[in-house]
Amino acid sequence: QGRLVESGGGLVQAGDSLRLSCTASGRRFSRYAMGWFRQAPGKERAFVAGIDWIGVRTSYANSVKGRFTISRDNAKNTLYLQMDNLKPKDTAVYYCATSQVQALSSSANIYDDWGQGTQVTVAS
Repeated sequence: QGRLVESGGGLVQAGDSLRLSCTASGRRFSRYAMGWFRQAPGKERAFVAGIDWIGVRTSYANSVKGRFTISRDNAKNTLYLQMDNLKPKDTAVYYCATSQVQALSSSANIYDDWGQGTQVTVAS
């Protein structure tokens, strides 16, 4: 397994943008799908976005569709999440994760390598 480190979180106002990054060590990154999940206080961890191993196919939770964009740069072992038009309901700890397969999935059970998370807080 590799090591995942998220960055880019912070405190912003509603309507602002943030870009999260997830840097991976090890050789797994370019071989498997990746995903972003988030966990708000008192709630379960939820799927946000996923991308297949070569960055062709993407999938988004309905709550972020049209506002968030997931991408990856396999040459840099880095996963991104561009978040635009942020809303207070987007406040959560955001985690990146490596899947066990090449195809993207929204199921957390498919992901077996997780970062430590980065806090995103959106003020109204």
